[in-house]
Amino acid sequence: MADYQQRVTDSWNERRRVIRLRKRKERLHFWDEFRIIPKWLVAIVIMLFLAAEVIAILVNLDGAKNGGTLFPPELRNDPALASLALAGIVAAVSLVSATLIFLVAYVNRDAKRRGMNSGLWTLLVLVLMPGYLVIGFMVYFLMREPLPYNCPQCGTTVGGRFNFCPNCKLNLHPSCPQCKREVAETDKFCPYCASDLKNPAQQTEALTAPK
Repeated sequence: MADYQQRVTDSWNERRRVIRLRKRKERLHFWDEFRIIPKWLVAIVIMLFLAAEVIAILVNLDGAKNGGTLFPPELRNDPALASLALAGIVAAVSLVSATLIFLVAYVNRDAKRRGMNSGLWTLLVLVLMPGYLVIGFMVYFLMREPLPYNCPQCGTTVGGRFNFCPNCKLNLHPSCPQCKREVAETDKFCPYCASDLKNPAQQTEALTAPK
């Protein structure tokens, strides 16, 4: 039983190591990632922000005209400065709210393009958000799958977990034949055990050849 648990643990650790290696190869840029958020959602958030600013300032000034007190009370003698302060408060609250909304939308779209269950992950971050705020997002970013990419030889889209292209059998992630650790295609010697590495194509032929 102990041997079986050890094998399961080793397999899980190796799986997580490979996923981390493949995630490091991703070249993600903020604005490129932001573009996957639906444009209609961005437009709605901007319109809601502007509406909130206008309504808050008009209600504040109207209340002061009818015998009420300007908010914040410390600036009740200066309507212009009070309106500016209120606009800043509304902007800060809107920024936090918009960030959470955009993160939820990003998780939904990003999970879908990575071949994950987008509905399940979106539900998870929504359920965890009221009590734990960003915990759901942290779990997602730690557990998400590597991005699919094009095979460098034939251009077929392959999953981030694939070791070989299903179309041309190219070894997508060659490993050292001695220590079995992942190496780069350009490495002549294994950086872990100094073993002499074969050409990736030769490794593919060796692994796919019938015994």
